[in-house]
Amino acid sequence: MQYLVVIRVVSGLLGITFALWSFVQFRKRLIKRYEFFLLAILGTGLFTTAVYPDSINIVAGMMAMDNRQYGRLISLLILSNMLLWLLVISQRTKDSIKSIQFDLLVRRIAMERFFEKDAAKTIKEITVIIPALNEAENLDHLLPRMPESIMGHPLGVLVIDDGSVDDTVDVVKKHGCSVVSNPINRGGGAALRLGYDIAMASGVKFIVTMDADGQHIPGEIERLVAPILDGAIDIVIGSRVLGRREKDSVFRWIGIHVFNVIVNILAGTRITDCSNGFRAFRMDSLKKVLLLQDQFHTAELIIDAAGKGMRIGEAPVTVLRRRSGESKKGKNLSYGLNFSKTILKAWLRK
Repeated sequence: MQYLVVIRVVSGLLGITFALWSFVQFRKRLIKRYEFFLLAILGTGLFTTAVYPDSINIVAGMMAMDNRQYGRLISLLILSNMLLWLLVISQRTKDSIKSIQFDLLVRRIAMERFFEKDAAKTIKEITVIIPALNEAENLDHLLPRMPESIMGHPLGVLVIDDGSVDDTVDVVKKHGCSVVSNPINRGGGAALRLGYDIAMASGVKFIVTMDADGQHIPGEIERLVAPILDGAIDIVIGSRVLGRREKDSVFRWIGIHVFNVIVNILAGTRITDCSNGFRAFRMDSLKKVLLLQDQFHTAELIIDAAGKGMRIGEAPVTVLRRRSGESKKGKNLSYGLNFSKTILKAWLRK
């Protein structure tokens, strides 16, 4: 039984070390008060159990497991797992806060550089925001086809270069459009948040988002904007289901319908294309929506906006196959898993 003695000694030392370490971290203000209490309880409990093993009978009795086989061991495992899960949740919360702070910092730096260069020349009352990662060839085809106005309102274009290593920035400048660069690749959702910041600071009233890969047709922008200008809708989602699409992945097409059902159940909507990035909305409405996801942002927008009582509608649009290059959204399986995670996160925030 000598190994049990060794285990108890080691456990006791670990308990003391854990408790003292948590106290030092708390004194240095590296952890918060509740984290100190959790860590101190964990360390003290480990030390107490090592010195006086029968103390676990108290916990086992509270769980009505004191008379069961291995009841003390099971009770100890349950208690320790509960404490560890609390610590994990606490750490994940801290990581999320740091991630949001980092996002705000990067966006602020990029926006300040943008306005320092006086690059807001093509930002208008209605502005199309296009996130782009290595899309020089597609943008060279897309940007010349942008209409100058929609229903008498001037139309502006803002491209968000999301860390491209090709000629994306040069192509945008060649066509006389505004461009802002993220210092690193952060994802389409993060790029759009930077675009929204610039649009808000520039007094834009209506936003249109579209992909840079040539899948969306600029001539159909009016279909999205018209219901908003008429005052009937706050957010309009383009729908390839109501419109048309060029045949692409069968699995992706099936996935769209499956996710439509899930999003509609969770959000109480009747959307037919919950993954379409071709959208339009009022800037006043956008200010009320909480957007945190770096990818698959349309589902997040729908769920959060619906939860806040905004009027969401659809308009038939055409979705073409990618004109050139490779998709940045990943393969079918990874796309589906990440889209599911985004839906779950957005719904849990409600």
